[in-house]
Amino acid sequence: MAKYMLIMRNTDESLATMMKIPFEEMLETMGRFNDELIRAGVLVAAEGLEDPAQGVVVDYSGETPVVTDGPYGETKELFGGFYLLDVASKEEAVEWARRMPAVSGSRCEVRRVPGIDEFPQDNEFVVRERAWRERTGQL
Repeated sequence: MAKYMLIMRNTDESLATMMKIPFEEMLETMGRFNDELIRAGVLVAAEGLEDPAQGVVVDYSGETPVVTDGPYGETKELFGGFYLLDVASKEEAVEWARRMPAVSGSRCEVRRVPGIDEFPQDNEFVVRERAWRERTGQL
């Protein structure tokens, strides 16, 4: 099994369309999809994010990090939420992404999350992280 993150991205237009959908209807639709993921035993985590206007960006392009409050220029550069799935293959992750309820114009980026076993096991920080993961039941 491998972990894949499904990153939900919107455009200004798809976000406007989504905001027209009654909250209860959206909750019902996403809830049914979440139930499918749970029943299939592949859901690790799923979260939607707060309005970008409430966030900040920390920009490291200069000598000193610069913090900028939202809202931001282009919505297409932001993501609105994510699913973390534990599936057998990228193809399975893509199939779940294809089944995800989404409004027209939105996108879903599918990316694998490397496991701790893929890092040098003699590195002191990897050893510490492995111990933490074992203590917290993540391994």
